[in-house]
Amino acid sequence: MRSPWSTEGFGRDRGEVTARVASAEADDPLDKLAAVLRDVRAVVFDTDGVLTDSARVHAAAWKTAFDAYLSELTPDDPMRRRPFDVHDDYLRYVDGRSRLDGAEAFLASRGLDRSAGTVRGIAEEKERLFVRRLSEHGIDAYPGTVRLLHALRLAGTPLAAASASRHAREILTRAGVAGLFDALVDGGEAARLGLPGKPQPHLFLEAARRLGVPARRTAVVEDALAGVEAGRRGGFALVVGVDRAGTGDSRARLLRHGADLVVGDLGELLLGGKPK
Repeated sequence: MRSPWSTEGFGRDRGEVTARVASAEADDPLDKLAAVLRDVRAVVFDTDGVLTDSARVHAAAWKTAFDAYLSELTPDDPMRRRPFDVHDDYLRYVDGRSRLDGAEAFLASRGLDRSAGTVRGIAEEKERLFVRRLSEHGIDAYPGTVRLLHALRLAGTPLAAASASRHAREILTRAGVAGLFDALVDGGEAARLGLPGKPQPHLFLEAARRLGVPARRTAVVEDALAGVEAGRRGGFALVVGVDRAGTGDSRARLLRHGADLVVGDLGELLLGGKPK
């Protein structure tokens, strides 16, 4: 019988994964988790930069697409033409958003043309570049994240992945972690359901709904500023920010946008870890 949390076509190898995880020795599975996770009843994870290192591929594709556009602008204002920054610009304007929303937000930050044709053209070029790089280089899951997923699964915690990317299913499958999740809400599903993008909380709320657990009993794990803000707006029990950049400023930004705590690696949420 299919798990009541599963969605069609996702998590179908969950039984095999759960059996493998359950073979680990543990007197009480909850003892493996940091105290902050022991009272939540479900966890919703963002994909890029949280579960997998695909954020670097997205950032590189955005840089190539934006820099090509910027290089064609007239040189009357060098600041408006400066190259896209894969750290600051990516985190501020495109990380966690749909392609169209991300392209528009970055162009707005520079006071540049935001016509539908320009936004769509940059977004489509970014998509082409991302797909090519994904095919050429593949994607890995973060080891600390995988350890946490197994500990949560062993504890019987329902898990969902939620992402603005239409490639989330492929990314999770390539990374070998798709079977650890009971539900997935990706960019394709968001478009089908008409869900607004982050920082609105609808993507995460839909994921929690599919798990059958209210937001007030569910944790959200995010690395994007728009994502942690979405978790806060959605009334989730716990919003965990993941700071892959590892700078004081990046951690402070996540806290300002709504994270309850910030970790550099999700392995810190296991027993013995030290969430900040």
